[in-house]
Amino acid sequence: MEKKVKQSTENFIKDIRRKTRRIFSSEQKIMIVMEAQRGESSVAEICRNHSIAQSVFYKWNKEFMEAGKKRLAGDTAREATSDEVADLRKENQRLKEMVADLMLRYTIVKKSLDMLD
Repeated sequence: MEKKVKQSTENFIKDIRRKTRRIFSSEQKIMIVMEAQRGESSVAEICRNHSIAQSVFYKWNKEFMEAGKKRLAGDTAREATSDEVADLRKENQRLKEMVADLMLRYTIVKKSLDMLD
């Protein structure tokens, strides 16, 4: 019996931690990493000021540096090619036409049913 109570208590605490965890925007992460790049404060002090673990800071720093390295190396490939974009636009137009057709049919059916009443 004690095991179930302890387990549920631990899960409860984990749920609270998960729900109250702060989410940093990409801009906030960049500002924190750039603060360390300036060298005016130690990493430990910056982490204390922003209430983050040093491991989190170093993860952000690594991601920031890798993204910069890729950008400087000319890795600017787009995620969608122009052919894919054109195909998506055609599909979008086709779907819009289908929706318009369905709305028109719906209106006609609704009016015919109103006339029966």
